[in-house]
Amino acid sequence: MSQAPQSAACTVVTGASNGIGRSIAEALLAQGRTVVNLDYVLPSWSHERLVSYQADLTSAESTQAAAEKIAAAHNVTALVNNAGATRPGTIDTATSAQLDDVVGLHLRAPMLLVQAFLPTLRACGEGRIVNMSSRAALGKGERIVYSATKAGLIGMTRTLAMELGRDRITVNAIGPGPIATELFKNSNPDGAPQTQRILNSIAVGRMGTPEDVARAALFFLSPDNGFVTGQVLYVCGGTTLGVAPV
Repeated sequence: MSQAPQSAACTVVTGASNGIGRSIAEALLAQGRTVVNLDYVLPSWSHERLVSYQADLTSAESTQAAAEKIAAAHNVTALVNNAGATRPGTIDTATSAQLDDVVGLHLRAPMLLVQAFLPTLRACGEGRIVNMSSRAALGKGERIVYSATKAGLIGMTRTLAMELGRDRITVNAIGPGPIATELFKNSNPDGAPQTQRILNSIAVGRMGTPEDVARAALFFLSPDNGFVTGQVLYVCGGTTLGVAPV
């Protein structure tokens, strides 16, 4: 695995091997940035400015070890906590093991990564953190552990924004709605009644794409947007309309 020099500013994107994370990474690379991907699988794609590390982000030990390696080798000036998992289930079927997994992935891993990269995020004078929440944070059937942790990530986002604002680090969240990824398709098969209900709820009349979310991430990650922090942007095609915001 090749490594970028310590002096080169880079953006860490978790879960960039596939899906939304890959689209965010590709958008950043198109802007000329260096991207560090942290995922449980290595990507099938490559780029001269993409460096990938493999880790199980549901494990505190694996996350901490990877974070220390990245912090030692790279000048991290931006972080996108994108990696996620749905773990579908109602209160009748959800398990404590599922809860442990998504707490580790959606809450503990972001916290550990922010802590590991704080020195360079602070030193650059325009650090950026983007956390991937979900429209499900507002409530979604059969997503008890997923919605709980994605709502928790919004709370973490707002608190980090308050704590790190004086360091000129902005912290914002994105709440994707129905996005046509493999993760979505696995939970919402084509032709299933719940899939059709979701499609019918989209005000703009189409599914979202990973690129839709990537464009929102680029806004928050821009050095020009240092006066926007602690916010949640729902990239949802209007599915949150009429729902009280968090």
